[in-house]
Amino acid sequence: MYAILIIEDDVVCKKMMETILRIEGFHVSSASDGQAGLALIAEHRPDLILCDIMMPNMDGHSVLSNLRTDTVCADIPFIFVTAMGERSEVRRGMSAGADDYLSKPFSAEELLATVTGRLSRREALRNLPQQASLQEEFAFLEQQTTVREREVLHLVGCGVTSKEIALQLGITPRTVNAHRTNLMNKLGAANAALLARWAVIAEQMPK
Repeated sequence: MYAILIIEDDVVCKKMMETILRIEGFHVSSASDGQAGLALIAEHRPDLILCDIMMPNMDGHSVLSNLRTDTVCADIPFIFVTAMGERSEVRRGMSAGADDYLSKPFSAEELLATVTGRLSRREALRNLPQQASLQEEFAFLEQQTTVREREVLHLVGCGVTSKEIALQLGITPRTVNAHRTNLMNKLGAANAALLARWAVIAEQMPK
């Protein structure tokens, strides 16, 4: 189970993110400012951090700066979640080492796509199966899924929303959601976190 830390001073937004992520099987902890967030990270290293920018005591940029200079925590995927969506602000965050940027307001689908996409890319680099096992996973995917479903799965792993997948593949969002449902059933993925694992495998399949 992936552990997600939310650092957010907006109680309503924080509660909404907690609820969505827990429903999808993530272990979620939260803090209301940057200092409290860093204290939680020191106690238990999360797999991914969702962090607001404008907060009391310590803002999001300071949190990110502290993490990126800490060799133990420097590689934790870090996503800014903020209403500050101007391009200059996005560039500032990304140049400081943020992995992604989620602008408020956002939908549950956008939140999950961003989180699972970032986690799947991290897993692709860190925790791929042994080669023999990987070949078995490839074979299982080919047997259980269609080419179109694997295209959808690959885009899911890249953190693309259903609307964006529909545009890229020239199909309707309803069809994309049907493919998602079929994939979860065929692969035994009960939630977004488990589907992200299969997205990692799909990304590694020979073309």
